[in-house]
Amino acid sequence: MPTSFLPYEPNQTFLLPPSPTEWLAEDHLVYFVSEIIDRLDLGKFYARYEGDGRRNQPYDPALLVKVLVYGYATRVFSSRKLARKLYEDVGYRILGAGNFPSHRTISEFRMKHLPELKELFVAVARLAKELGLVKLGTVALDGTKVKAHASKHKAMSYGRMKEQEQKLKEEIEALLERARQTDAQEDAQWGADQGEQQLPEELKRRHDRMAKIQAAKARLEERQAQADRDKGRHPDDQQRRGDGAGRPFKRPFGVPQDKAQDNFTDPQSRIMKMGGSFEQCYNAQAVVDGDSQLIVAIGLGNNAADNEQLVPMVEAVKENLGELPQRVLGDAGFRSEDGFAKLAKHEPMEVLVALGREGKKQTAMDPKQYPATVRMAERLASKEGQAHYRRRKAIVEPVFGWIKHAMGFRQFSLRGLDKVAGEWGLVCLALNLRRMWVLQL
Repeated sequence: MPTSFLPYEPNQTFLLPPSPTEWLAEDHLVYFVSEIIDRLDLGKFYARYEGDGRRNQPYDPALLVKVLVYGYATRVFSSRKLARKLYEDVGYRILGAGNFPSHRTISEFRMKHLPELKELFVAVARLAKELGLVKLGTVALDGTKVKAHASKHKAMSYGRMKEQEQKLKEEIEALLERARQTDAQEDAQWGADQGEQQLPEELKRRHDRMAKIQAAKARLEERQAQADRDKGRHPDDQQRRGDGAGRPFKRPFGVPQDKAQDNFTDPQSRIMKMGGSFEQCYNAQAVVDGDSQLIVAIGLGNNAADNEQLVPMVEAVKENLGELPQRVLGDAGFRSEDGFAKLAKHEPMEVLVALGREGKKQTAMDPKQYPATVRMAERLASKEGQAHYRRRKAIVEPVFGWIKHAMGFRQFSLRGLDKVAGEWGLVCLALNLRRMWVLQL
């Protein structure tokens, strides 16, 4: 008896149009993202289009917000890939509802609305609190290094810049001398034959290169000048105050060390240690709720150290959700006497921040010089403090694992501190929606 197969007619057309709701399961992530975005206030997105007299109708901002959020939640960050997904992927076609914005439209929308997208992160965190998902009993904060959209090989040290600047000056002078000799010999602007075509291009290339190096030098010098001001120095000082020997400073005011670096592609990114290597990075911060593992506050900077972020991140929780958590957990990177002292005023909130690596014996501290740190050591030494602190890793570190591995977000797509901070808000918004979807199932 011959085998009977199920009907298979690839060229068969539909007699009636199919319903998009039949294409995916009712509990699919795409429907959850669409529903949550529809519940949020998108007024600021629409405000940009009011009264501008456009002849061509723009795409609905709700559509583009949903596509971006769903894209980041499903490992698609490129505007070109998002535009292609709107044709090829069922979930995106449901969101698009017959609309197919180009990659340029998607990219420009993301770039223009980064502040608004970051505000949506706060709106979703508040919604999660209203739904009872966020308790703010215990929160843990941490930072993670994320690669910038720039290569570390496009960075140059201050010492190298000085060498290259001098070298380029000499090369430009040599080329100009060649041009003057050629002019005198042939009475032509740039010489004859090949010289007429090549010499100006050689000059332009070196001039452009020198301009970039000089701009990078200026950025490093301004950065160093600000650091010197923060230390109490002033431009005309030459020796240390209060030093009986009158020893001079190692460097004049505003002059960086020769090893200080600046990146030509993304000057606001910094070289930071990632694992066993050094990469061009930003330092992304997150505060995570202990019960739901939803992110309740975020931050981003270009300083590899976390200790200055303790107070701002805790205050960001109150700004976002209207109240402080009962308990804050942080690793030794957030250790700060000044930060401990400031947060001590927010009683009854309890702060538990490690003072060093686990298992490593801590040196004795002077209670008069470091009173807040001594009190922190006493809390960490108690059985209750140890029990609470042990939860830190299980709360916050999986969240960064989800971002980098489950979502595949390991490098920013944008450049510059403000834009990267906006993209980090979009990443955390997408992760929160994924997490809420899982919790609601």
